[in-house]
Amino acid sequence: QVQLSESGGGLVHAGASLRLSCAASGRTSTNYFSSLSMAWFRQAPVKESELVAYISWSGGRSYYGDSVKGRFNISRDDTKNTVYLQMNNLKPDDTAVYYCASRLHGWGTVLLSPQNYDYWGQGTLVTVSS
Repeated sequence: QVQLSESGGGLVHAGASLRLSCAASGRTSTNYFSSLSMAWFRQAPVKESELVAYISWSGGRSYYGDSVKGRFNISRDDTKNTVYLQMNNLKPDDTAVYYCASRLHGWGTVLLSPQNYDYWGQGTLVTVSS
């Protein structure tokens, strides 16, 4: 079992930055956490869930959704069992609940679909005002 806990959300003005954190607990030795692929999804009102970014196990590969490319950066610190999402130049369209998700290993298109993740956090709300 892995428990994920997000933090760092809040209310900001357009153009501001936020850094979200997702800390894993439970079965989280450093070796095991490094075997987890981690992703950030977001859910806005009346919109479908959207993959924001993922970082593969061992950090070998990262992916960004088109709407956040060049503005967001995903990273991980396996010594702290934590994954981060640095969000710069935020826009009102970024307003959503952001969820952290994990799965063991995975690669390529497997990491694009929320159905392929095993554990989820409770979400953190990001609100960007214009």
